[in-house]
Amino acid sequence: MENFRTHLQFLLYFLLFLHSLPFSYAKCTDTEREALLAFKTGLTDPSGRLSSWRGDDCCKWAGVKCSSNQTVTHLDLKNPYPQEQLDAYKLSCLGGQLNSSLLQLDHLTHLDLSLNDFEGLQIPEFLGEFKHLRYLNLSYASFAGLVPPHLGNLSTLHYLDIGGRQGMEIENPSWLSGLSSLKHLNLGFVTIHSSDAKWLHAVNMIPSLLELYCHGCELQDMAVTLPFVNFSSLSVLDLSQNLFNSSFPEWLSTLTSLTRLDLSTNSFSGSIAVDFGKFESLEDLHLSLNNFSGPVPVTLGNLCYLKMLNLNSNDLVGELPDSIGLFKNLKHLDLAYNSLWGSIPASIGNLSALEVLYLHSNKMNGSIPESFGRLSELRDLNLIANSWQGVITEAHLMKLTRLESLMLSSSSLVFKVDPQWIPPFRLDYLQLEDCTVGPPFSTWLQVQNRLTQVKLQNVGISDTIPKEWFSELSAEILVMDLSENQIRGELPEELVSPKLEMLDLSSNRFEGFLPRWSTNATQFYIHENSLSGPIPRDIGTLMPRMADLQVLSLRNNYLSGELPDCWRDLSTSSLWVVDVSNNSLSGEIPSSMGLLRSLGMLLLSENNLVGEIPSSLQNCSALTSIDLGENQLSGEIPSWLAENLSATFVLRLRSNQFHGQIPEALCNLPLLHFLDLSHNNLSGGIPKCLDNLTAIVYGNSSELYYRDFQFRMAYFKEETKVVTKGRAYDYNRNLALLNVIDFSENNLSGPIPEEMTKLLSLRVLNLSSNHISGAIPEKIGDLKVLETLDLSHNQLSGEIPATLSSLTFLTHLIVSYNNFSGKIPAGRQLQTFDASSYQGNPFLCGFPSRVKCPTESITTTAPPTTGTEPEDEEDEIFELGTGLYVSIVLGFGFGFLGLCVTLLRKEFRKKDIEW
Repeated sequence: MENFRTHLQFLLYFLLFLHSLPFSYAKCTDTEREALLAFKTGLTDPSGRLSSWRGDDCCKWAGVKCSSNQTVTHLDLKNPYPQEQLDAYKLSCLGGQLNSSLLQLDHLTHLDLSLNDFEGLQIPEFLGEFKHLRYLNLSYASFAGLVPPHLGNLSTLHYLDIGGRQGMEIENPSWLSGLSSLKHLNLGFVTIHSSDAKWLHAVNMIPSLLELYCHGCELQDMAVTLPFVNFSSLSVLDLSQNLFNSSFPEWLSTLTSLTRLDLSTNSFSGSIAVDFGKFESLEDLHLSLNNFSGPVPVTLGNLCYLKMLNLNSNDLVGELPDSIGLFKNLKHLDLAYNSLWGSIPASIGNLSALEVLYLHSNKMNGSIPESFGRLSELRDLNLIANSWQGVITEAHLMKLTRLESLMLSSSSLVFKVDPQWIPPFRLDYLQLEDCTVGPPFSTWLQVQNRLTQVKLQNVGISDTIPKEWFSELSAEILVMDLSENQIRGELPEELVSPKLEMLDLSSNRFEGFLPRWSTNATQFYIHENSLSGPIPRDIGTLMPRMADLQVLSLRNNYLSGELPDCWRDLSTSSLWVVDVSNNSLSGEIPSSMGLLRSLGMLLLSENNLVGEIPSSLQNCSALTSIDLGENQLSGEIPSWLAENLSATFVLRLRSNQFHGQIPEALCNLPLLHFLDLSHNNLSGGIPKCLDNLTAIVYGNSSELYYRDFQFRMAYFKEETKVVTKGRAYDYNRNLALLNVIDFSENNLSGPIPEEMTKLLSLRVLNLSSNHISGAIPEKIGDLKVLETLDLSHNQLSGEIPATLSSLTFLTHLIVSYNNFSGKIPAGRQLQTFDASSYQGNPFLCGFPSRVKCPTESITTTAPPTTGTEPEDEEDEIFELGTGLYVSIVLGFGFGFLGLCVTLLRKEFRKKDIEW
């Protein structure tokens, strides 16, 4: 105890002694302190990052570091938050002006202003005057304008990074050669104006350079011959996202110290004819998004240290070489979007370190070897969009214990695994398309209960799916697509899926009521099933994020009852599509649907809806497709359809009970290319202003709009029933190219307006079963792309215009049951149609009708028909006799009529004289 007290007293005396000694510590000079404070006054600091800049000791200020001799050497004002944390990042951004007072920091070696926001400020010239600066980082700080060549005076600089956002330019890169001590240079997304490869000659004068990043610099001159390569110690070279369009530069093969080479996103062409055996240290090779052609080089197998190989999106052809199995250290292999064919070599099983394999979107038409099952480190596998053959068994999957993502598709690929087999992996992402996985929903699928995204599209499953599987996935699932199978049974009545973004159960055999799922899905596809019962009236409550709903597709089911009035609270929603067509819904269209300001497609056809089109829909100014056909709607077609919905390009109101005239206001829809008002009770004449439908006149405007709109629609396929060529077809693609006008089965009268012949892109015109009179306009032949023309069952008269014979695309023509007369115009086109196309016109003659014209002799040879045998001789004599008898009867009739008229005139004249 006594010893302990003695030691304690000694320690206290020693501490007192130290305290009595004069003690010095790093403290910046007054000059440097004043220089920093002056620099601070020019900055904006919304979050107060520089609030510690007060007091005498500036070496303790945030971002300031001093040397042992009391001089400031480091100024690190980098934003502490990454751009991904957007709110915190913006708040912490420094801005304002850079004060030249920094030059008073004579011993400054390190300056970092990266990840701030100087709002387009030009990099100040004075930064090139620091004599001892070794590190300068101005990246992602929103500088703009010309980079001052004065930076070339920084001969002691080791690290220079001014890359980041676009907006900066280097007028003449020659000043880069002055950075003689530089090891790291990043000019990413700085536009470099260079001719004759000045940029390359400049960096070639920096022998110390180890890392060069010139991605996105708009460089285009690289195919030059360097007299010598001075920067041969380079280990990293990134020239991606430029405008190079040469073959593989020869001087690159001298950079044998490279560990990373990135030439992606350029236009390099030719074969990858490089002796990669020289690049003994190469670990990362990126050549994606170019135009390289030829086979995958066998010499790539010499890169024994390679970890990353990306040849994505080129024009590579041929089979994968066996040498691919030599990459013992390879972790990432991307050969997607090429034209490779054949099988995967069995040597693939030797890639013991492989974690990612992308072979999708090629022309692979061989098999997948069982050695695949040895890739025990594989996490991400994408083989979709190929034509794989053969089978997948347990052996292919047995040792893939780390597999997280599996993507595979091919119509000739069959999964043959034991229905009770339990795999060693639990996937996060599963996408199987167009291959045979069913009929059963096997155990290896049922145990995948960690999925966040699952797509089993058209994989032949015709089983029921346990409701427990849905329940296990419901909490974490983001995307669920089980479409185009024959899955049967009922869906769980209630599920809570708060993270679900897209649900597609379409084209199956699900039965029962529409599930009452609480979900935040923005895309909801359950069309083409056997669901019945009403649409839940509280669907808005069940889907809390219904304000974010984009697509609601319930078509082709057996849903009944009225459309729920659940749209009232969605005036600010982003709903683009409502498709409940081909069900058994009844009642009126809810007026609250007019609150859907963003609605682009309203598809309610083939139901039992009644009443008038609610006037509130005129508020839906974004509507492009309106299909209310095959209902029992009534009233007049409102003119506001054209006045307020100018973006409409599909208007389909067929098979309803609309009456009144066709509104001339419809002519004011410049994008309209599909107009079907058939099978109603419309009367009056055809509007003469239809030539104002510029989309059908020129054909392109609506197509461009449609493509843009379809891009917004993600994966939604609009389906519309079109009557063309005498039959009804379901169209779900290329609607923008199908320019249609169908006014058939109404009570329209008057002539065919001459203006309709100006609709030069019209493909289908159906005016049948009306009371249209007069002649066919002579300029009908101007409709060069017309494919279907039906004028039957009207009161048209006169001769058939000869210009019709010039319509080479015309494949369906019906002019039957009118009052046409004269000879059917000669020409190969009109003679290819069946006689029934012309029947019911007693004064029409000539082939292919059965009536010959009086001027034709018995030896007249009819033009050849397509696919029909000539009539026998008795039929020809009968046709001639019939034509002759008709001519005699007509001649006698007209002669007798003339005699009667003459006698009557004489009788009237006699009575006039007597009077």
